[in-house]
Amino acid sequence: MISLLSFGPEGWGRLILSATLTTLLLSFAALLVGAVVGSGVAAAKLSPHRAVRWAGEGYSVIFRGIPELLVIYLFYFGGSGLITQIGQLFGADGFIEAPPFLIGALAIGLISGSYQAEVYRAARLALAKGEIEAAVAIGMPRWRIRQRILLPQVARYALPGLSNVWQMSLKDSALVSVTGIVELMRASQIAAGSTRDYFSFYLVGGACYLLLTLLSNRAFLRAESRLGRAWQSRTAAQR
Repeated sequence: MISLLSFGPEGWGRLILSATLTTLLLSFAALLVGAVVGSGVAAAKLSPHRAVRWAGEGYSVIFRGIPELLVIYLFYFGGSGLITQIGQLFGADGFIEAPPFLIGALAIGLISGSYQAEVYRAARLALAKGEIEAAVAIGMPRWRIRQRILLPQVARYALPGLSNVWQMSLKDSALVSVTGIVELMRASQIAAGSTRDYFSFYLVGGACYLLLTLLSNRAFLRAESRLGRAWQSRTAAQR
């Protein structure tokens, strides 16, 4: 087994390592897409306008109600079919494949955004109304209120929930293997199919996912601790 995981010409270690990095990049890109989309959906769900709130709720219902794999199929195969049809209008021949990494990051990001929206919404509702009212009363501009009050506190309250969303995106990245991206799940399948040592390579793949999860948990816990200390120091200085 050790020889199979080596980085030599007969080993699969290089492929597993490269696929692990691809998994991290894909999950991180999806988290960024989800952060942009989720913040917009959270703002919509907190809007005083009913139509805007309904739009935010509709987004959450759709992307939290449809299975993740189906979303990836719709974006990848449906997107490839749409690009092919558009290409044929301009004289292109044959099938045009949508970029697998881009489509995977977008699909997982939109799913992640539906969950991140709830995290941001809950974090915003956790803020004391008195702080915002006091800032408005002293004439603080809206952009300054967002910079000094809203964003720091929303980040502090949202971080534990974002940790869970990150873990979900990390595991959902395995579904993108259906598009042909050689991420961790796909690399495990290739190595297992080539060597017929299914148990060992799927066990290695599971161990890599577990390691990424443990390291991620530790990073989020440290970030929560630092944010908590920074907020306590800031509160003490204001007093």
